[in-house]
Amino acid sequence: MTADKHSSVACWIALQRIPGVGPATFAKLLEQFGSPQQVLQNPSQVTGLSQSVMDGLYQPDWQQVEQDLNWLDAADRDVITLHDARYPGLLKQIPDPPSILYVQGDVTLLSQWQLAIVGSRNPSASGRNTAFDFARYLASGGLTITSGLATGIDGAAHKGALAAGGKTIAVVGTGLDRVYPAQHRQLAHDIAANGALVSEFPLGTSPRPESFPRRNRIISGLSLGTLIVEAALKSGSLITARMAMEQSREVFAIPGSIHNPLSRGCHQLIREGAKLVETADDIIEELGALAGVEASPFSEVGPENEQAERDGDYQILFEHLGFDPISVDSLIENSGLTADAVSSMLLLLELQGEVESLPGGRYVRTGS
Repeated sequence: MTADKHSSVACWIALQRIPGVGPATFAKLLEQFGSPQQVLQNPSQVTGLSQSVMDGLYQPDWQQVEQDLNWLDAADRDVITLHDARYPGLLKQIPDPPSILYVQGDVTLLSQWQLAIVGSRNPSASGRNTAFDFARYLASGGLTITSGLATGIDGAAHKGALAAGGKTIAVVGTGLDRVYPAQHRQLAHDIAANGALVSEFPLGTSPRPESFPRRNRIISGLSLGTLIVEAALKSGSLITARMAMEQSREVFAIPGSIHNPLSRGCHQLIREGAKLVETADDIIEELGALAGVEASPFSEVGPENEQAERDGDYQILFEHLGFDPISVDSLIENSGLTADAVSSMLLLLELQGEVESLPGGRYVRTGS
């Protein structure tokens, strides 16, 4: 594919690639000239920029642009510009929407109802399981799960959505031809095949610390709300949460033990107005209101084979789980099931409102 200098997409990429043209400068030029084509066709009318930027405007790197277009020529790769009709409406509402989005996967997902799930890169086992099960449960009802492909909570959320046969979006802080962290290469491949990878950064961009706060505003900007599972007081997840608040989006936080440092960020957010979340229904109810509809915009939650699954291990668990409080250790011992299996099933049943957790690590059936 040849980089036609008059092609709309080519001009958007060319302008973005000029050294010194960051998001603020790009937005200012768009406001002044209306389109990148007009900027590049009339560089003599541009004022207030450094000489190096002006040099780039007069001589864009069309050879690099052609390489970008060749990479994007695959069927599952695309570029969405701020003027594209496919640009997600929620993201366009934030104060500083990205001018360009590179997408690999299903572009239409970007305009579907989404919940962002983020948290610690080094979560507890419980936090990782919580993120996985919340994502699995919500994705099974048709909600798209959005996160940042990082290790820990992000990865668990993506995997939970995929395990449900649902959709998930990964917003990354690199070019789409890079995978960071490298250990998530297979996960990134699975997301591209069953969702979408998204980046505002040009191809070839390597991970840099300053890129991730920019990525975070896209995660929250695409979503109706953001759920924080575990986060220390100083963490990128809190940056995402505060960006969501600034974007007038809902923020949800799961509380935890006062002795767990990874709960302190969630507790701080709750003090600042985030909604305390105990079950997935807390999120579904709120998102229905945010979407401006009386009923939930999501389909009936729960995969069709959930009941079939309960004919196995769930049936065994229910034989030992009654309306009198019982400890997890006793359930494990009495049922003969593994600790991981019991913990995972209890969390899913709690999300569905069928069991209730009590102080001291005990559980009871609710009768629902």
